[in-house]
Amino acid sequence: MIMTKLLMRAPTVRILVAGDCMLDAYVTGAATRISPEAPVPVVEVAERRFVVGGAANVAANARGLGASVNLAGVTGVDDSGSRLRAELQRLEIGIESLIEDEGRPTTTKTRVTAGGQQIVRFDAESRSPLSARMASQLLRKCEQVIEGVDAVVISDYAKGVAAESFCRWVIDRATKRGIPVVVDPKSQDLSIYKGARIVTPNLKEAAAASGESIHSADDLPRAAARLLEQIAPSALLVTRGGDGMSLFEQGRKEVHLPALVQEVADVTGAGDTVVATLAVALGAGFDLREAATMANIAAGVAVGHHGTWAVRREELIEAARGQE
Repeated sequence: MIMTKLLMRAPTVRILVAGDCMLDAYVTGAATRISPEAPVPVVEVAERRFVVGGAANVAANARGLGASVNLAGVTGVDDSGSRLRAELQRLEIGIESLIEDEGRPTTTKTRVTAGGQQIVRFDAESRSPLSARMASQLLRKCEQVIEGVDAVVISDYAKGVAAESFCRWVIDRATKRGIPVVVDPKSQDLSIYKGARIVTPNLKEAAAASGESIHSADDLPRAAARLLEQIAPSALLVTRGGDGMSLFEQGRKEVHLPALVQEVADVTGAGDTVVATLAVALGAGFDLREAATMANIAAGVAVGHHGTWAVRREELIEAARGQE
């Protein structure tokens, strides 16, 4: 069973995750009346919970597979940053490369739900590029750990950390050492990730980056061919939501992997699960097609949960059994 093989090897794998770290906050309660101040529901708060998000969720997923993980990114000097760091330490994720920037807030997404329905989401964030001083400090932190890892993930959420210069530096340093790099992209110019082992846009991102409309499965190979020209020799894995994912490599026939979940609860964070699984699998020595198969199984587990979710070993074993 391929997933079992991965979980057996994962504890020997060391991963560096670099990118935009976030804190996901969930406020839940009951809404039984309308505010007299405005025509909006009043939510009587019953619970608040906090989950790591963005690059931090990638790290949590890789750790959930059993790998050793170091997270490189930026937080603010605020309560959200403290919560994020505490949760990462609880998960036994290395935060030596997580730096603080007094000039920006910790990216925080707060979702308010009542009766199982999300009412509003509000974000605290800065999308401006890092200052030269912060960018230099982050690169130094990455340089201290990159030679000791088996795979690298760049998690780009367009919050200012994964600038073009940063991505090119990380990819160059890693590939010169034979370390595979997995990229979850946000830029419409995928060429900035050129040289990574694999780049993983979703359908919307693939359409925007290729300049091609993707209305059906027949449109995808044409768009993928244009993207492969931009990122060669990198491979391309297009995540397609409820339709699964498709792997494209130069000179090889594409592989379409159907979705493995019966019911999608929430796609939030599923891309994080995909890149984390790819990185752990590649770091463990599996080939790209095997890694994509494993990532597809893990994504099926993630989307079966509400909200941001880091997959667990037991869930993956159960899901893999279902595919036998």
